[in-house]
Amino acid sequence: MAEMEALGWDSCDVILVTGDAYVDHPSFGMALIGRLLESQGFRVGIIDQPNWQSSQPFKILGKPNLFFGVTAGNMDSMINRYTADRKLRHDDAYTPDDIGGKRPDRAVAVYTQRCKEAWSDVPVVIGGIEASLRRIAHYDYWSDKVRRSVLVDSKADLLVFGNGERQIAEIAHRLSRGEAIEKLDNIRGTAYKVAHQQKNWMEIDSTRIDRPGNIDAVVSPYQMTEQSSCAESSSEKNNATEIAVPLKDIVKSLNRERCVIRLPSYEKVKSDQVLYAHASRVLHLETNPGNARALVQRHADKDIWLNPPPYPLTTEEFDQLFELPYTRLPHKDYQQKKMPAYEMIRFSINIMRGCFGGCTFCSITEHEGRVIQNRSEDSIIREIEEIRDNVPEFKGYISDLGGPTANMWRLACDDKKIESVCRRLSCVFPKICPHMNTDHNPLIHLYQRARKLPGIKKVFVASGLRYDLAIRSPEYVKELVTHHVGGYLKIAPEHTEEGTLSKMMKPNIDSYYEFKQMFEKYSKEAGKEQYLIPYFIAAHPGTTIEEMINLALWLKENNFRLDQVQNFYPSPMASATAMYYSERNPLKKLSYKSEKVLTAKGERVRRLHKALLRYHDPKNWSMIREALKEQGRYDLIGDKKQQLVPAESLKKRSRSGRSSFTHK
Repeated sequence: MAEMEALGWDSCDVILVTGDAYVDHPSFGMALIGRLLESQGFRVGIIDQPNWQSSQPFKILGKPNLFFGVTAGNMDSMINRYTADRKLRHDDAYTPDDIGGKRPDRAVAVYTQRCKEAWSDVPVVIGGIEASLRRIAHYDYWSDKVRRSVLVDSKADLLVFGNGERQIAEIAHRLSRGEAIEKLDNIRGTAYKVAHQQKNWMEIDSTRIDRPGNIDAVVSPYQMTEQSSCAESSSEKNNATEIAVPLKDIVKSLNRERCVIRLPSYEKVKSDQVLYAHASRVLHLETNPGNARALVQRHADKDIWLNPPPYPLTTEEFDQLFELPYTRLPHKDYQQKKMPAYEMIRFSINIMRGCFGGCTFCSITEHEGRVIQNRSEDSIIREIEEIRDNVPEFKGYISDLGGPTANMWRLACDDKKIESVCRRLSCVFPKICPHMNTDHNPLIHLYQRARKLPGIKKVFVASGLRYDLAIRSPEYVKELVTHHVGGYLKIAPEHTEEGTLSKMMKPNIDSYYEFKQMFEKYSKEAGKEQYLIPYFIAAHPGTTIEEMINLALWLKENNFRLDQVQNFYPSPMASATAMYYSERNPLKKLSYKSEKVLTAKGERVRRLHKALLRYHDPKNWSMIREALKEQGRYDLIGDKKQQLVPAESLKKRSRSGRSSFTHK
């Protein structure tokens, strides 16, 4: 309030509530949204990490004129608070002094309810990654059940999904012109609740587009009365109206912009795992802004209506967003305190947004989209110069020049018409699409220009590298290895076995070997001793114990002793999470007869998968020995080079018990 008085404000137009401590840096979503609204002429207040035990902290800046904007922060609050083993974390990288517990579980719902208690007549708009990935009925790993859309649980008025700049600017301007929040039902990248019929929309039953098997006939309450139903084909009477032409021909003739696909209701996906996997599959197929249709899902007596995804920002818009007047500093109230998330990015540059990799365990694509949004080279260079000239304690080292992926900057489909109709889940799996432009020359030029700037000693590339793309450009690998690696380069094969990799939508391990050969060659030519640090995921859906044993043998053969390993973490809305919960593969058409996906769910089998990645740790030997015996792999127990773990001593053998490692 003191800051408001100093500015001469009697009120804020918009108040943003976040679970992160406030850092005025473009890597923090709240700073992006706040500065954007400010640039549009709105007075913006920010309440960070409020005490959620009462509504009083939500009144600290008074009543907002337009709306509250609520986010859990840069991470889902449950992932921020709990490990993959559901253990409580006691730290929080987005909190001063790394202190855990400064935000509630399911922060979006809790903050929204407190905002409503503070000012019941003020609209609440929710967004950020937690809201974005929970926009429909979703499997919740921490409660081990399917939960309703966060829009229902939070009682918010509007949900923004994906990158929210376009949506939030339009919402603010339309509310400022006097429109009611209930009328904002046509903004791309938003979801809202509706109880009444939507006029002039043709509804398509999702189970007729991507049939999961025999189901009861669905009568659409929103079917346009002047047209026949899209829900049935002429061969499927099933007590429904017969139509004269095949469904595929009707769907082709429809105006996609006025079509909505009805997903199975929350109540159905909650009780039917195949329908859950089906709903996940359909949602992922409707994510290309060029051809995605609206989606609707019933929750009790209300529909959750999802408009198509937002259009990506143009390069000019992206430049403007990242060149707003950020201080690049934490708020002055805690500038002297250490904040790990800020320390990590304070000297880094975000050059792009989005990812067309489509890895099933990752939610970046679902949130940021598959179409890469690029900043211009000049804008990136200006930001480096801004850091060099104005950021305290800068010593000439840019810690990262990257984004969700290090080397997707300026990569895109070479045909905009094809891009607008494409429905592939990945542009690089099972192979790189022939329409994908993989030219790394613009990125090479950016690196060279950045490292030659006066006052810049070194520019590191620390973001995850897509090595199957990098090997298309040996010149890029040479530039990277010679000038931008600090001794170690982290890459993520994730696994070695084809069965698991196919469920992850990750490339064959052969591309890793090809990249490794290039990396070592160019490191040697540069006279540098540098190493690859590979990352792997244990217990991913579709991974058998046999495959984990093979991965452990590969690690031993290649002399890798991993210190930190990660079990698969079922984050909301990821395809692999649908795989984990339903034990079906949503990457393929589904039916009740579909082959089940073997899934490591029990605590003991998940511990075993993780232990196999640390085959060298004596604490894991007993568990690994038991599993090897169960698999009949006695040949891998002993002290020989090709064996995985040593045999147990006679003293320990007499005390050992026996347990079973099943996948349940």
